[in-house]
Amino acid sequence: MPKYNKVVLKISGEALAGEKGFGIDPNTINAISDEIKTCCAIGVKIGIVCGGGNFWRGRSGKDMDRTRADHMGMLATVINALALQDALEHRGVPTRVQTAIEMRAIAEPYIRNKALRHLEKGRVVIYACGTGNPYFTTDTAAALRAAEMDADVILLAKKVDGVYDSDPNENSKAIKYDHINYLEVLNKGLGVMDSTAASLCMDNNIPILVFGLEKPGNITKAIKGETIGTLIK
Repeated sequence: MPKYNKVVLKISGEALAGEKGFGIDPNTINAISDEIKTCCAIGVKIGIVCGGGNFWRGRSGKDMDRTRADHMGMLATVINALALQDALEHRGVPTRVQTAIEMRAIAEPYIRNKALRHLEKGRVVIYACGTGNPYFTTDTAAALRAAEMDADVILLAKKVDGVYDSDPNENSKAIKYDHINYLEVLNKGLGVMDSTAASLCMDNNIPILVFGLEKPGNITKAIKGETIGTLIK
């Protein structure tokens, strides 16, 4: 039985790229879709926020206007959302993509009540374009959608398997936390998510479970409440 009945799953763009480091890795997106299908089958309501870092990050455009660079990043999230929708629908999972910036020929505009209705009908809702505003990351979008949907938890699926006191890729002695609170994340500048997103989760008492996507079955384990990753609350 699931521990969480309604979740927002945040998938980083880097995770979707798999070992390639850029673009979308078919094996990765298929494995993610298989797990989402399994979780839907046990009655979990799932909303998904995709990052876009496998194609473009706003901060990549160092000499560009920041607003324009961020808009490019929002479009990257739409590519990922449509790819994920396609993989899910090939598995018979009903899915809707909603974008914070209107592009009606491709997806629905984000409307909270419609999103809630889709979730109640057992559809997976993929939220693209972040918040629709520059200067906000897709982590903040995940926190905002979780608050609006009254989600039980944010599942933060990344390439790293939890929250560490330093970068485990640079420090082999980095210590992993099993549990940590929002203030520690903010005060220690741990970088697991941006400070705006962490503050929004803290203000609305939304727990965040940070875990790695590389091991098959981790999304299902997270939803069932098995010991995995790092819980921020």
